[in-house]
Amino acid sequence: MRTKVEVLGELQSMLRDVLAASAAGATQARIARAHGYVDGYMRALLDLGFASRAELLQLVAAERERVSGPAMRVIDPACDETAAA
Repeated sequence: MRTKVEVLGELQSMLRDVLAASAAGATQARIARAHGYVDGYMRALLDLGFASRAELLQLVAAERERVSGPAMRVIDPACDETAAA
């Protein structure tokens, strides 16, 4: 049986491929199929209790940031705080 680290590493690789293909402008059919594989893999991990929802969300956020860079915020210069969206 594979370890949790190996399984999450495989998911990380799958996510990286999907996000890179999307950023590179791959065909919509290819991207949709890859998203389906990733969604199914994550669903199986949740159903088996192999990973929590929070762990998966953290993994997805980290991969998105790795591919697309950090998220940006709108800053209100008048009060030096993040503006409400």
